[in-house]
Amino acid sequence: MSEQGLYILLLLIVTAGFGWEQYLRWRNAKHFGDALPPETQDIYDAEQYRKSMDYKRENHRFGRVQDAVSFILLLLMLLFKGFGRLYDALGHYFQSEWAQMMAYFGLLYLASFLISLPFSWYAVFRIEEKYGFNRSNLRLFVSDKIKSLVLTMLIGGLLLTAIWWFYRQTGTSFWIWAWVLISGSSVLMSMLYTDIIVPWFNKLTPLPEGELRDALEKLATKAGFRLRNIYVMDAGKRSTKANAYFSGLGPMKKIVLFDTLVDQMTPDEIAAVMAHEIGHYKHRHILRQIVLSVAITGLMFYMLSLVIDNAALARALGAKEASFAVGLTAFALLYEPFTVLTGWLSNSLSRRFEFQADAYAARYGYAGQLIGALKKLAARNLSNLTPDRLYVQFHYSHPPLDARIRSLIQKKSN
Repeated sequence: MSEQGLYILLLLIVTAGFGWEQYLRWRNAKHFGDALPPETQDIYDAEQYRKSMDYKRENHRFGRVQDAVSFILLLLMLLFKGFGRLYDALGHYFQSEWAQMMAYFGLLYLASFLISLPFSWYAVFRIEEKYGFNRSNLRLFVSDKIKSLVLTMLIGGLLLTAIWWFYRQTGTSFWIWAWVLISGSSVLMSMLYTDIIVPWFNKLTPLPEGELRDALEKLATKAGFRLRNIYVMDAGKRSTKANAYFSGLGPMKKIVLFDTLVDQMTPDEIAAVMAHEIGHYKHRHILRQIVLSVAITGLMFYMLSLVIDNAALARALGAKEASFAVGLTAFALLYEPFTVLTGWLSNSLSRRFEFQADAYAARYGYAGQLIGALKKLAARNLSNLTPDRLYVQFHYSHPPLDARIRSLIQKKSN
């Protein structure tokens, strides 16, 4: 394809991606005033339902503004050939291709970080504060952002350097080595995330002896699940929203409970949530998701190898000649439709896994308690109980609450 053709293609992909996301948002917003499904009508009273509607509408408007700003800035970079011109301009200051590349991506990431900063501040200290979720303060907010910036630049910089080195050593077959590196790093991160990354932001405390731990150990014994690592995370210092998650594989597996979850639920309800998490482990969902992620990563890097040296594509972005950095930028834009498709596939699989984990909890007699826990979470988090079906397909990793409750009621009656 010619330089002009590729340039038009990039503009079409970026515009279509923005249009598709706004269409999904519009569809979802149409259901904000719908009557609640029978399974969830007891979650909100009239005042809470009105509050949840206001929360959804405000987040909807805010999301559209944020999307529009991002789209306009990206469109301007394409229209004025900003990516290529920035990379070429940095060539006057850096003799090394590696240094030029790192400066290029460093500046782009820093610009993105600074542009997103006021949006993040508004989301936390205006919207979340208004609806009673925020417990953070400016000092903690700034600290979190600085830590995220440092971690992203450190880990991202190391991985980018390694991939560039593979490219320089092996040519277009670099994708195989990059695939192995990124897949291995992702698996390692999933194993060590709670031990290495979480402590940067939160304190993890082993769940103390007492009624709750007794309930969880009783469940673990019944399910044949070796239970050693249960932690409570001080998530309440940032938000009142509650959650729990399971991480790691084999002896590294851990269950982390938000302190807000512990404060809001009964021991039996928390045991039901943990039974759900054990269900993920017993069905090997984490391993299956890792396998899917590795396959998608391999496809992505292979496709990258096909365009990384394309001079016409580099010129379409405004660069004088092809380079690894500009080729990677162009690919990130071209890959957007595949991101939508792989996201749909991953979310579809994840929703199926959630139903299976719910069924596992029901099998051990926790259907009623899990329904109660899910309703409490929805009420506490002002969850959207009337999402659009198409929006769910592309954005929800968990099924809508009414579908989960119907499935649990059915399992409970069997």
